[in-house]
Amino acid sequence: MLSQVLIERMLNAALETGGDFAEVFVEDKTSSTLNMVGGVLERAVAGRDFGIGVRILKGSFCVYAYTNDFTEENLIKVARSAAQGIRGNRKEMVLNLLKNEKINVHNIEVPNYSVEKKEKVEWLRRAHFAAKEYDPVITQTNMTYSDSIQHVLIANTDGILVEDTRSRNMMNFLAVASSDSNMETGYLNPGFLGGLEHIQNLDIEFYAKEVARSAKTILNADFAPSGKFPVIIDNAFGGVLFHEACGHGLEATCVADNASVFSGKLGEYIASPLVTAYDDGTILNQWGSENVDDEGMPSQRNVLIEKGILKGYMIDKIGSRKMGMAPTGSARRESYRYSPTSRMTNTFIAAGDSKPEEIISDTEFGVFAKYMGGGSVNTATGEYNFSVSEGYMIREGKLAEPIKGAALIGDGMDTLKKIDRVGNNLDFGCGMCGAKSGNIPVTVGQPMIRVSELTVGGR
Repeated sequence: MLSQVLIERMLNAALETGGDFAEVFVEDKTSSTLNMVGGVLERAVAGRDFGIGVRILKGSFCVYAYTNDFTEENLIKVARSAAQGIRGNRKEMVLNLLKNEKINVHNIEVPNYSVEKKEKVEWLRRAHFAAKEYDPVITQTNMTYSDSIQHVLIANTDGILVEDTRSRNMMNFLAVASSDSNMETGYLNPGFLGGLEHIQNLDIEFYAKEVARSAKTILNADFAPSGKFPVIIDNAFGGVLFHEACGHGLEATCVADNASVFSGKLGEYIASPLVTAYDDGTILNQWGSENVDDEGMPSQRNVLIEKGILKGYMIDKIGSRKMGMAPTGSARRESYRYSPTSRMTNTFIAAGDSKPEEIISDTEFGVFAKYMGGGSVNTATGEYNFSVSEGYMIREGKLAEPIKGAALIGDGMDTLKKIDRVGNNLDFGCGMCGAKSGNIPVTVGQPMIRVSELTVGGR
């Protein structure tokens, strides 16, 4: 993508004013999106994004600059301009860049670009008809297909020179159910790191009918009660609560500045002994996986919590310097326009021993959250608020009437400690996570869990 000679010249120019670390990040990304509303193709866009970022560190102080003019003269100029933000005495540094061969452990049998657009449109059409024909209450559908291929090159003064190719594809299924006085939606979005064989093998009709079923169910539901109840949260995207209420608080971006409720708690019990949790960027073809992170370090499986004990954080280069701990392959960024920070990849609670049907039957009264919606968290305190997009009351150990408008309100660490059942049905859900270094693809996951008591906010 750039010659090694030019990269070395850029790194040397970046260090001219006394920086102790410099990095070059090159990105070449193509992407496309097809959107069908009500069975009509409304939008078809494609684009290419190319750019180069230069990062310079002195201790934990960072200067970042980027450009999409890749002439040699301009790249050296950008590196020197960024270096003006550093003041110090230059130490001579001998660059020894060892180029790693391109690695891709995530199968790509059918490249995104090898499938014609008409086949992709047909996927959307199938989804539309499956959802629309589910029930007359389904008044609208919104189906989207998107894919991207991102080529990156990362080089730095630690000797890293690595390239990576990341191919991602996703389908978004949305159905709207309407009555004279109400309107509700159902939404799912399976996604993959790999080739289009994953979409070709996807049960499109299942996902389309499932979002239609969910929308219809909530359309006819009563509003949730308010109070403190046992709450069962289903698997897969139910893990978004752990991602937000706990995961962000375990990123070095917060921990290193003591802005997290989990700062300084390594080795302490922060959860129920039933809880073991990981951030694992190596899971084959999972949406949030990568071969290497955006600092060029191989992705790895990081133990965050082991049987309730806090075992580790997600750490990038700057976090490593601040905390005196090794990086964990957790540096990520949306594009060359962003400097990398510590971020999650595939973050999940590990499977336990309980059968889902037993968890429900052993709950005399409570709330079952089948699908979670959006929410917010204060990482400094751990306090969170999440909506339940599809829920049910539990009565006498059985799922009863559907409810809507429920919000789960609590404190992340308190909630972790109150998990008293963990199912054996681990599954994953996909999404995009926005933070300091932009929007990135992430996976959340968990088996079914039960929290012994949680505040539920209703209408």
